Amino acid sequence: MDAQTTYGALALLPPLVAIVLSIWKRQVIVALVLGIWIGATVINGYNPFIGLLQTFSHYIVESAIADAWNAGLLVFCLAIGGMIGIMSKMGGTKAIASSLVKKAKDSRSTQLAAAFMGIAIFFDDYANSMVVGNTMRPITDAQKISREKLSYIVDATAASVSSMAPVSTWIAMELGLIAGSLGTLNIEANAIIVFFQSLPFRFYSIFTLVLMFSLIIQKRDFGKMLDAEIRARKTGQVYAEGSTPLFVEDKNLMPPEGVKGSVWDAAIPIITFVIVATVGLWYSGYEPGISIRDAFGNADASVALTWAAFLSSIVGLSMGLAKKSFTLDEGVTAWVDGLKSMVIAVIILALAFALKSVISEMQLAEWLIAVTQGVLSSSVLPTLTFIIAMFIAFATGTSWGTNSIVLPIVVPIAAAISGATDVVTPLMVTTIGAVLTGAVLGDHCSPISDTTILSSMASGSDHVDHVNTQLPYAVAAGAFAVVFGFIPAGLGISPWISLIVGIVAIVVFVKFVGKSIDDNGNILS
Repeated sequence: MDAQTTYGALALLPPLVAIVLSIWKRQVIVALVLGIWIGATVINGYNPFIGLLQTFSHYIVESAIADAWNAGLLVFCLAIGGMIGIMSKMGGTKAIASSLVKKAKDSRSTQLAAAFMGIAIFFDDYANSMVVGNTMRPITDAQKISREKLSYIVDATAASVSSMAPVSTWIAMELGLIAGSLGTLNIEANAIIVFFQSLPFRFYSIFTLVLMFSLIIQKRDFGKMLDAEIRARKTGQVYAEGSTPLFVEDKNLMPPEGVKGSVWDAAIPIITFVIVATVGLWYSGYEPGISIRDAFGNADASVALTWAAFLSSIVGLSMGLAKKSFTLDEGVTAWVDGLKSMVIAVIILALAFALKSVISEMQLAEWLIAVTQGVLSSSVLPTLTFIIAMFIAFATGTSWGTNSIVLPIVVPIAAAISGATDVVTPLMVTTIGAVLTGAVLGDHCSPISDTTILSSMASGSDHVDHVNTQLPYAVAAGAFAVVFGFIPAGLGISPWISLIVGIVAIVVFVKFVGKSIDDNGNILS
């Protein structure tokens, strides 16, 4: 049935309720449950009792938790919490923090370390968020950098980098959608070449990285992030009083009295995680005769990352026992305590998955596309496509789902407008880039996005505070993407010119809009 004749604008209700309540009342769990319940009620003939039953039995249990991909990611989150618990119990986390703090002369060098680490872990956005956040959190705490700022750096690098990396868990999804969209038009083109052609048009993803580095290098901030940084510098409170960090520090995870940890107590489990995750991604996606890139693209990231988390935990436990840092009972207890620290975040993540299932069943994305198709033209298509992709990803909390829905629809529209017959036109490439980067913007703005939740979790930030402080930065990068990227692209201007002008504009923007503070939280300029 057509989405407009079934639910239409009502499909907006569940995500709107969840988003508004999570920001207004700062109760993400309650907001998500209410959003799921409202959607389930509408789907089940407006019967609130049946809707409530279906909320828990069908959407939360069957659609969210019982789904293999979702379950793998939830288990991964718990397992990596256990790995961090063992590292902390050995004293490795404290040792690596102490070591890096000595080399990190100020907040700028510490933030740059986090940013470069985020770029280095390019192969998966989930792994990026969890490793960078958990590794850098104690170091940024020591430098009195707010948890909000760390979670922004983690979130800004995760999907922005992974979505553009030619070897990542994103590549198969993007290549598959590009090839499928061109296939419906009977256009024979190499999807990999089109992928690379679209990279200069990923204006938001590129400008997000430029804005992040510009803020760090110039030591400036603005909006609510500036307030958070002033608080952290003045009081030493890295998260706001009364907030609820998704990661809870546990004294049980501290090393026993007299145990002096080594940097290697943390480095070896982390290196093990990266190696196992990389090999696991290749192994889970490998088929005879395909390339390494294709193998990474075909990989089941939730499975590979779960392998990495558990094997890293085993390595850490073995190291602790061999060094007599703790007994077997103490090591297992540390792993469980680390797991417990992730419980709240896992609950939120599971509810986010359930809400996405409700939204998908109500066909929100299809309805949004249907009501906007008639206003598209060559000059506005890239900009409007970018905005539509952003809004759908914001409302649904999924960039992958947004890409899957929007690309097959807008690529034929771009082909029709540009008169394509058997070739890929510049307008089509621009439109592809607009979708793939617009979805990342929506993800960065959405409190129900899994990657946004993971960034809050790994960084130990209050989730709502992370969303509120990151939002002005995401909106600013999105505005630069529209003004200096997609509007000129719609007029046929080279993306390279847009990128150069946009980068200069961002640097100047930070200089005049951002404010710098000293180590005591006083505004300098």
